[in-house]
Amino acid sequence: MLTTDFERVSLRTEHPFTIARETIHEIENVIVRIEDEDGRVGLGGASPSRHYGETVDTIVAVMPALLEAVEDIDDPHNLQRIEHAMSTVVNDNPAAKAAVSIALHDLVAKRVDLPLYRHWGLDSTETVTSSFTIAIDSLERMATKTTDAVEAGYSILKVKLGTDRDRAIIEMVREHAPDATIRVDANEAWTPPEAIQKIQMLADYDVEFVEQPLPAAHHEGLKHVYERSALPIALDESCVTLPDVPRIADRADIANLKLMKCGGLREARRMIHTARAHGLEVMLGCMIESNASIAAAAHLAPLLDYADLDGSLLLAEDPYDGVDLPNGRVDLEGTSRAGTGARRRPS
Repeated sequence: MLTTDFERVSLRTEHPFTIARETIHEIENVIVRIEDEDGRVGLGGASPSRHYGETVDTIVAVMPALLEAVEDIDDPHNLQRIEHAMSTVVNDNPAAKAAVSIALHDLVAKRVDLPLYRHWGLDSTETVTSSFTIAIDSLERMATKTTDAVEAGYSILKVKLGTDRDRAIIEMVREHAPDATIRVDANEAWTPPEAIQKIQMLADYDVEFVEQPLPAAHHEGLKHVYERSALPIALDESCVTLPDVPRIADRADIANLKLMKCGGLREARRMIHTARAHGLEVMLGCMIESNASIAAAAHLAPLLDYADLDGSLLLAEDPYDGVDLPNGRVDLEGTSRAGTGARRRPS
């Protein structure tokens, strides 16, 4: 017999985290626990985004109905039926559903005593290295963050842009990280002419690709920019759920998926395969979130081309352990714990 519960957890960021549309100092996650009759516990986490119409309050409001569906079915291995039941009782609310999905997958893999990637039959040697994010700040503080990241061993940096200082920022980052792979995320901040001009400028600094240069609603503008871009384009805010994947196939090179956008691990795997079928490369990103959810995302690494899974690394303190990310590399070979590897750190 399954029993379930959940709690709100407040998490502070190590530094103020600023992107083009907001600054974050503290966030709340919702942690889900699903326990079976033998005392095995699956953990999952939700980190909602107001940008997608979800808050911690909405998660707390719908979570009892989602968990009641899990308890009614009472079979964590019947993920298809549970997924259908959750969609029947609660519309949308993807982060809430993702937390339940993660907890169920953690529990199921623990019941068969395997790390999740092995339960899925994935190859731990086919992994990727996550980027580490340099958020918008003063040039001086961004320089310090860049130097600290390089000295910590991170070889891939994701630089947030969308300001009137974009050239100065990227010039400074390249100066302080001459050998790093640099990716740029504008978080919908540019206009089409501005994007074309800035992407051409970024190419001069050996940027790998540019993420979400325009607002997601600017469909024709995105296609216009994509056809004239000097660099590959990744789309995040434009690629939320499965039906979005074919819609972006003619205006992007890379689909950026997130568990908190799509609603869980089963949907994420469907989106990965759909992206491949449409000739897109795949990146898995995250919100600022604890290892209660990041650990699960890491097990998808063998299916990815790129990863941006530094959400827990941006926290002042994460109450949960997860999959190791030495220098950003997703280390599944070193993951011996059954399930996702997420567990509460000792107090």
